[in-house]
Amino acid sequence: MPVDKEAQGADEGFLRLDKWLFFARFYKSRALATRACEAGDIRIGGAVVRKANHRLRIGDVLTFSQGPYVRVIKVHALPARRGPASEAQESYEDLNPISEQKPLPRNTRGDGPAREPGSGRPTKRERRKLDRFRGEW
Repeated sequence: MPVDKEAQGADEGFLRLDKWLFFARFYKSRALATRACEAGDIRIGGAVVRKANHRLRIGDVLTFSQGPYVRVIKVHALPARRGPASEAQESYEDLNPISEQKPLPRNTRGDGPAREPGSGRPTKRERRKLDRFRGEW
């Protein structure tokens, strides 16, 4: 009878990083978790991880961004399946809860950080305001 090596990992004290992120409900699919790992968006103990098959162990601390927030998670358990949210929340401790965080600033288009008002090239809106102030419009 063939043995599933991935399922065997939880018994040995480790689980693939992408599976754990999916089981703990941080990503909607395992493919999204894999892409985040391969993009280098996840750190374990401060070190960037680029492999989805990284062995995650109990006690590891993960750092990654989720939307405009930075999540710092300590692993408490290695679940065997993707269960309900209440079960998933028991497998980790949130060291930096979202309720205590201020979202990262974004520009109006949502594709990067916001710039300080008055710095850099003026936007179209700012140019119109300047024209009105000068009486040129």
